[in-house]
Amino acid sequence: MYIENALKGKTNWWLYLLGFLVVFIGWQFVGSIPMLIVLLFKGNNAAEMPTDISGFVSLLGSNTFLILTILGFACGLVSLFVWVKFVHQLSIKHLTTSRKKVDWKRIFFSFIVVCFINGGIILLDYYLNPGSYQYNFSLMPFLILVMVVLFLPLQTSMEEYLFRGYLMQGLGVSSNTKWLPLVITSVTFGLMHILNPEVTQLGPLIMVYYIGTGFALGVMTLMDEGMELALGFHAGNNMLAALLVTSDWSALQTDSVFKDISTPSLGIDVFIPVLLQAAIILFFAKIYKWKGWKEKLFGKLHNS
Repeated sequence: MYIENALKGKTNWWLYLLGFLVVFIGWQFVGSIPMLIVLLFKGNNAAEMPTDISGFVSLLGSNTFLILTILGFACGLVSLFVWVKFVHQLSIKHLTTSRKKVDWKRIFFSFIVVCFINGGIILLDYYLNPGSYQYNFSLMPFLILVMVVLFLPLQTSMEEYLFRGYLMQGLGVSSNTKWLPLVITSVTFGLMHILNPEVTQLGPLIMVYYIGTGFALGVMTLMDEGMELALGFHAGNNMLAALLVTSDWSALQTDSVFKDISTPSLGIDVFIPVLLQAAIILFFAKIYKWKGWKEKLFGKLHNS
């Protein structure tokens, strides 16, 4: 009864609309202050500000840019938690899971599964296509990156709590459905990435991956009656990517082990990670013995 958790607090639709705006302001405006302070400290004025991620990375350094970006997401996450607790009068546990307490084993299991699979795919591709990669490892920058990446779950958790948590519950109690919040939050999650440099380089077809990932995380949340698997999946995916492989045209430009130097292109292979995510969902379904797919994904709310 994950979505129904919201019924234990205040569920006025306009509170969710205001809450989304509060989180957006905390993330995009308040969260930008540390970045602006650092840029001003370096003597940059508005006319000299970079216009893309590569420019910021070149100016600030990849690790500095990453930690400042994470701080922005942290501001959004704090804003969301404060709003939910004091306005909706719900605990963070109610926003996280329908279980009596947060299942950390689920979070770590999902984290390990996605790291194992994605890591294997990256290393296999490096073995099959070594000319597409450049060995990028440098000990001290990488050790600093490792420390920075430990805070990356603040970014992934903000996105999960906003889309699979707050908006999933808010849209669910407002519409008395489960499929509608699944569709809206998945598409919105994908569109949130539309300004990523990957979209510029690979074209709009990459949105299949982003929206597909949104659906995968949403299905995990609804079928498992909690966000734990989605939290672990998203954190593992981004943390591993930040540590293992980077490129000059990706959102995560880091001092990783490898650098992708291939010419960016995308075709039918955009469906491969989506199909892989579907396989992971079926794996979780077997492990956690999910039942009642029709009811959990398309049914009405209970106690509404």
